[in-house]
Order: sequence, then structure tokens, then C-alpha cells
Amino acid sequence: MIGHEVLRVFCGPDGAHGNRLGVVRDGAAVPGEARRQAVAKDLGFSETIFVDDAARGAIDIYTPSARLPFAGHPCVGAGWLLGVPALVTAAGVVDVRRDGDLTWIAGRADWAPGRTLREYGSAEEVDALPVPPPGEWIYAWAWQDEPSGRVRARGFPGRGDGIDEDEATGAAALLLTARLGRPLTVTQGRGSQIMTAPRPGGLIEVAGRVLREAPDQTG
Repeated sequence: MIGHEVLRVFCGPDGAHGNRLGVVRDGAAVPGEARRQAVAKDLGFSETIFVDDAARGAIDIYTPSARLPFAGHPCVGAGWLLGVPALVTAAGVVDVRRDGDLTWIAGRADWAPGRTLREYGSAEEVDALPVPPPGEWIYAWAWQDEPSGRVRARGFPGRGDGIDEDEATGAAALLLTARLGRPLTVTQGRGSQIMTAPRPGGLIEVAGRVLREAPDQTG
């Protein structure tokens, strides 16, 4: 198996949960899109990144079935891991900053892969949703507390590639923030947490806590 490590991105305030991210630090060891896609499928995380130049922050992002120009939890995880002021992705340059235990990245709504943002009447309705059949990327959300910007969400990629539900999805939270035009605190999945904020020039910042899994948890 290709050498890799695993981060948990968008952990809750207590360090629990978060979306697992596969990281292949030696991107040169896996040249070519077809080989990288095969490795990402074999690892089976919702996303895996290949680091092509750690000093420049150049990364390449894959789901088990597709290459992505931009994605939230891979960029937050890479920003935390590499400690660089910016990342170079296929979509563009992603600014990175740290604020306490949060890593913030800045992206644009038109970089994010398409999702259907589906609002429900309550957090309880979102909690009770079954996994829908494949075919559509659905971001189900409801206000937990609208005045304070607290949102409950779940993400269903619908790709049919083994990821039935995404634990925490930064790109979808970015799109929701762009639609609503206000900062949000999103609780997604089992208890992951995503913070967002609109910025000048059409940018949206997305933040979360990142932890490294112990080696015996990486599979």
C-alpha cells in the first residue's frame, strides 16, 4: 500500500468526529491521474490528497471516483499539515491562516463542485433522513438557531462510490454561506463542526479543527 497518513478535519470542540482525510505526502511516488485515482479508491476515504510540492502547498485532490479541483476538508487539512500561507489547487490559489485551534482557508463558490442545497424545517428532520439513492449530491440543512447562524447539516454525495454520507463537507458549507450571505457555524454528521464567513471580493472562508490519527488507525 502507498505510504499515507490520516487526518480528521472539522473535529468538534471536544476533538471528536471530523472527516477522515488521506494524505500521500510523496505525491511524486504516485504519478499520473489514473494511478492517483486508483490509490484514492483503494484507500476509500471521502477525499485523498497528493502533495506535489509541500513548500508551495501544491496539492491534488481525489474522491474514490473523481478528481476535484477544490474541496473544503482537504484544503483545511493540508493547510494545517503543511503550515503554508497558501495552497495551490487546480481551481486556484487558496489562502490559509491559523487562528488558535482553527485553520481557515478562503475559496470561491464557483470553485466548489455542484451540490443540491435542500433546506428542512428543523434539525430533527435532518437527523431523521435516510441515505437517498445515488444520483445527486444533496446537502440537507436546517437552522438550529437562525439568529446566531447555527446550522445542522448532513451531506450525501450520491456518487455510488462507497461514501454514502460525508461526515463534514467544507465546499457545501461554503456554498450555503454564499447563498445566505452570512457567517455560519455548521454541525454536520455525527458532530463535526465547520465555521464559515463571507469576505470581500467574493471569497468565503471556511475553518475547522484538525487532528492527526494515530498510525494504527490509518488502515
